Amino acid sequence: MSLRVLIVDDEPLAIDRLREFFRDIEEVEVIGDASDGKSAAEAIAALKPDLVMLDIQMPERSGMAVAADLPAEGRPEIIFVTAFEHYAPDAFEVEAADYLLKPVRFDRLRQAVTRARRRRALLEAAARAGTGASAQSPWHDAIWVQVRSGTVRVPVDMIDWIEAAKDYVLLHTETRSYLHRSSMSALEGILDPAQLMRVHRSSFVRPARVEGIERLGKGLIALKLSDGAVVAVGPNYTKDVLNRLRPDA
Repeated sequence: MSLRVLIVDDEPLAIDRLREFFRDIEEVEVIGDASDGKSAAEAIAALKPDLVMLDIQMPERSGMAVAADLPAEGRPEIIFVTAFEHYAPDAFEVEAADYLLKPVRFDRLRQAVTRARRRRALLEAAARAGTGASAQSPWHDAIWVQVRSGTVRVPVDMIDWIEAAKDYVLLHTETRSYLHRSSMSALEGILDPAQLMRVHRSSFVRPARVEGIERLGKGLIALKLSDGAVVAVGPNYTKDVLNRLRPDA
């Protein structure tokens, strides 16, 4: 799926950096750029991009305000780009596909673009196929997550991995991440361990998404996932994780 991309940033060097990176990502066409919130909204309406790389702190209007005001119909995918971590909760509330910190790394950009590219196709496929566990199952088949417009249902079988974030957790799917107020122990009580296994006091992982095991020394390991994420395994979980992933070893 080819993506038409609009870059929005008030720093010319940041725009140039992204343009250079996009030259090395297949099936991506940069169709324009904008340097403030007002012109960004106008460019989105006129050019109808598939994906917008959107800075948050800009003149006229913030990138967060631009994203929040986009209509649901025909809305492009949004990847926020910013130098500040504290905007992350707000970014996920306005349905961002990803959130990149400056200076943007090429590998993270490519991962974010892949996520945005798959977003619509995967969600549509999931809707057609239907999701959910048996009505008799003690495990939850979905997690309801608060967003700016209300709540959304996140099917458990779309979650690749979960990480703790203070009083919240981040539910990572192939299309986006969701910020959800919960504890890891609470999740452990509702998630089927056959789908999402606990690998650390701060993380769950879907075994089918594990592509490799990295040895860190002193008996420690980490799991490399298909989306490029690397998740550390807690020492108390290592034996069970290895037995689960490599039962014949």
